[in-house]
Amino acid sequence: MTSPTATLRSAGTCLVLDTSGAGLPRVVHWGADLTDAVVAELPALVVGPVANNALDEPWPLTVLPTSGDGWLGTPGYAAHRAGGATAPRWVVTSELDGERALVTTAADGASEVVLRHSLDEHGVLRVSSSVTNTGSDAATPLDVGALRALLPLPARATEVLDLTGRWCRERSPQRSVLQDGTHLRASRRGRTGHDATLLLTVGTAGFGFRTGEVWSVHVAWSGNHEHLTERLPEGAGIHAAVLGGGELLEPGEVRLAPGETYTAPDVVFVHATDGLDGLSRRLHRSQRSTAPHSNDPRPLVLNTWEAVYFDHDLDRLKQLADTAAAIGVERFVLDDGWFGSRRDDTSGLGDWVVSTDAWPQGLGPLVEHVKGHGMEFGLWFEPEMVNLDSDLVRAHPDWVLGPQAGPPRPSRQQHVLDLANPDAAAHVEQQISALVTELGIDFIKWDHNRDLHEAVRTGPDGVDRPAVHAQTTGFYALLDRLRAAHPALEIESCSSGGARVDLGVLARTDRIWTSDCNDALERAQIQRWTSLLVPAEVMGTHIGPATAHTTHRTLDLSFRMLVALQGHAGLEWDITGCTPDELTALAAWSGLYRELRPLVHTGDLVRADLPEERGLLVTGTVAPGGEQAAYTVLRTHTGPSVTPGLLTLPGLDPERTYTVRVRPEAGLPAGIQVRGPGWWDDALDSGIRVSGAALGQVGLALPVLSPARGFLLHLT
Repeated sequence: MTSPTATLRSAGTCLVLDTSGAGLPRVVHWGADLTDAVVAELPALVVGPVANNALDEPWPLTVLPTSGDGWLGTPGYAAHRAGGATAPRWVVTSELDGERALVTTAADGASEVVLRHSLDEHGVLRVSSSVTNTGSDAATPLDVGALRALLPLPARATEVLDLTGRWCRERSPQRSVLQDGTHLRASRRGRTGHDATLLLTVGTAGFGFRTGEVWSVHVAWSGNHEHLTERLPEGAGIHAAVLGGGELLEPGEVRLAPGETYTAPDVVFVHATDGLDGLSRRLHRSQRSTAPHSNDPRPLVLNTWEAVYFDHDLDRLKQLADTAAAIGVERFVLDDGWFGSRRDDTSGLGDWVVSTDAWPQGLGPLVEHVKGHGMEFGLWFEPEMVNLDSDLVRAHPDWVLGPQAGPPRPSRQQHVLDLANPDAAAHVEQQISALVTELGIDFIKWDHNRDLHEAVRTGPDGVDRPAVHAQTTGFYALLDRLRAAHPALEIESCSSGGARVDLGVLARTDRIWTSDCNDALERAQIQRWTSLLVPAEVMGTHIGPATAHTTHRTLDLSFRMLVALQGHAGLEWDITGCTPDELTALAAWSGLYRELRPLVHTGDLVRADLPEERGLLVTGTVAPGGEQAAYTVLRTHTGPSVTPGLLTLPGLDPERTYTVRVRPEAGLPAGIQVRGPGWWDDALDSGIRVSGAALGQVGLALPVLSPARGFLLHLT
């Protein structure tokens, strides 16, 4: 390589790597874009001092930092052979692949690591890595302990934001101050997890949705994983700290014979100078550029679970389909209970054959009825799980994932099907594929309802070894084969709600089920933080019954409709029991969804930074050219002030003038006021004309909303 540095730049961000010399490339800068002139000056500026009681020469942070480089934090690479330490002395080659990717190969005679740092057009950086056992001694395989991606943070990055959660309360934010030591989010659940952080973000003090400089990492993997940020007293070379992650491997999980390769999950890094919205904008645009169905309108969905549960009756479901079609539903999804002996959650899981007890004529009559209305037909599966009381397990008890000592503890009455067993994977693939072909299934809701405990499988040597990696790759391979066989089929990633949300599964599916909680007040926060990573058109957002199944809270229809408009909208509710007024409201709402989805599903997400005590959540979508926008304004609880004051609308083009309308199809709120703000009645009628500058700098006087109420503003 002729230049001493490799600079990858795109969309206002850049990665600068020092590729001079014989060692691994050194990370000089990751963050805001630098001019060529500044990059040329960096090598002379970034050689650090030598402190007392330290290494005798300044040491750099490399693209694969280990103790051998001077880094004494969490290593980028760890491996051993039969318990013997590996201390590689790498022979390195680095080559640019186009203008925005650098490929580094590091070999030590017995192993070879390949790293690819690639920056896409939206400023999203992916680090892809693999290690191959190039040795010849079969008696000493290469045991891989870790292959992580790590990048530096500057001293001004001092505040950490990550997410946690639980079933029906996913994506709860938590903030902390970056201190010396390791902030590690490790998941051993065998799936991404309800408590998964999605993004681990470090930024300047007080960063928000619209302000601050932020650096973020995401591991694109649906199995065990870890995200970390780490600061040591001696720093990270010239840098203050590191940010990174990778797959979490248990001892003995990845053991490479000569010639075998382990490919690590991609690790995704994002930087922005305009807060969390800047991160989301880059991530959403990047996903939209590669999504297989990104140009197709996301159909309005009705899922039957909270409408009928396990009580499947053809006439009742036909009536539900009739009502759904009448209000504008475009996809009808039959949930759990249609197969085998599955009349409750204790049996039948794994037997993907239509039950003749529940469906004596098969599913054909329902499918024909649904498609006769012009709707798509979808079906629920949970292909990775089994009940012990099932024909599958009775015939193949060895297909249950677990140790030789006996099955793991049950969860939700179920166990895990070993997808690393090719016979088990082929069996479930054949059953699903046959039904997709026979019934003309358009959509699969793919569920995964438990964490994996004692996830081990017995190898050919008779030894139980950790199996989450093999299970995850088996799951991906099954999805890939089904998508190849049925290119038009769409698949949703559901995992007892939002427990499998990551860019690994989203590369193979068309949307995620955000949460099993259809309580709109809970959903408002869950969707807000899920959208850090996930664009609106991929985020399932449904209207549930008036009284929520999971919280027993009762909410007004207008509020439930409003919150559901923020993503890929649908219903999960027995709408055959609705009043005529409710059906009229739902029909108007579904028309509004179809009108707004080209905006909501392609525009840039903006979120207002408001103090929590005000009790307001404001979420908007602005068209890429700024010509149109929509904002949901939600009151979650009462605020301390008599009136809520002025609300500025973020993200608008200050040079444009907009017609601002309140859209009653989203539902009109109840207020605690004698009279609303002066602009309100005109905005409900033909709209008011206001400049983007005034809306962004001064704002609109808000009505005094009751809790759990809100409204939709549409700007054109």
